[in-house]
Amino acid sequence: MPDAYKWNDEGSNTLGAVRNHPAFHCPTMERLGLFHIDGVSDPADLADKPAPMATYARMTESSGGKDTTIGHWEISGIISPNPLPTYPEGFPPEVLEEFTRRTGYGVLCNKPYSGTDVIRDYGEEHLATGKLIVYTSADSVFQIAAHEDKIPVPELYRVCEIARDMLTNAWGGKHAVGRVIARPFEGEAPFKRTSRRHDYSILPPAPTMLDAIKGGGQDCIAVGKITDIFVGQGVTETIRTAGNAEGMAATAKVAERDFHGICFTNLVDFDMVYGHRNNVEGYATALTEFDTWLTDFLPILGEDDLLIITADHGCDPSTPSTDHSREYTPMLMYRKGAAGKDLGTRGTFADIAATILDYLGVTADGLAGESFLR
Repeated sequence: MPDAYKWNDEGSNTLGAVRNHPAFHCPTMERLGLFHIDGVSDPADLADKPAPMATYARMTESSGGKDTTIGHWEISGIISPNPLPTYPEGFPPEVLEEFTRRTGYGVLCNKPYSGTDVIRDYGEEHLATGKLIVYTSADSVFQIAAHEDKIPVPELYRVCEIARDMLTNAWGGKHAVGRVIARPFEGEAPFKRTSRRHDYSILPPAPTMLDAIKGGGQDCIAVGKITDIFVGQGVTETIRTAGNAEGMAATAKVAERDFHGICFTNLVDFDMVYGHRNNVEGYATALTEFDTWLTDFLPILGEDDLLIITADHGCDPSTPSTDHSREYTPMLMYRKGAAGKDLGTRGTFADIAATILDYLGVTADGLAGESFLR
């Protein structure tokens, strides 16, 4: 995006980083219109391509951030002009002292760190001392890593709940980070993170699209970490998953049901496993696996089903940074029998919320965005 320099993200291009890798093969998304989106391809390269099957657009993030929480809020109709607090130098002493007082645990690290690197560098000391590994990133996160044999997972969750309450309610909300994240790991060096990660998000500042859908008597089925991101607000059913494969399988099962409302799925591996690890090949492979799944998924959809594929931020695996990147995001909207159209560049992710509410016939006051349904 034009303001990427504010986040030191100049030149970030997640799709550009992976599309030329030999592991990347996404013919279904290509047919839907992925490469027709503004800025993705040279128009001359599209001259002999068939018309896309889906409506497509480039989405602009209007909020002041590039993190998971703010991105999902905006997709759901809430624009956040002020970024959530970040800690490029680590958390101040007042935060760590209060954390230790409330939990009884000492702290290691207290720096921005890659999640795999931090357990490599501090895992042994954690096992020897019992101190918790507390670290952050370029995002608004307070992450706590602990070995499952040293700190059982339920105890790690309890500590994270204490941290969430502390950061939300102490100091007048000054340190109200977007997410507190439990990061359990296991084994011997080199240690391995487990799938029992758990996010404790800050509550949305106002009712979202999810609240409107639930309030309208319709279903809001959350697959993956959606329930965690929205702290359960507006969710009528939660399906927890560990990775993309489970998320895709769960989504396919939901699509076969006769539900009325929305199935909101987050596929976490793209950034957690590949983007944050600067793994271009892994990212390309994951997109290929998603595209293969999508090929079988589209025929499941009924005549009145609407599929939207989008993202909440960038996560370029080819740049030196291991964090999210300030980028436009893609939007593909597919319905059987509906002609694809080019919507150009939209002004906010919130247009997605307005469109979904329009499609479901739900009204909601105070939400941002303009429907592009018609």
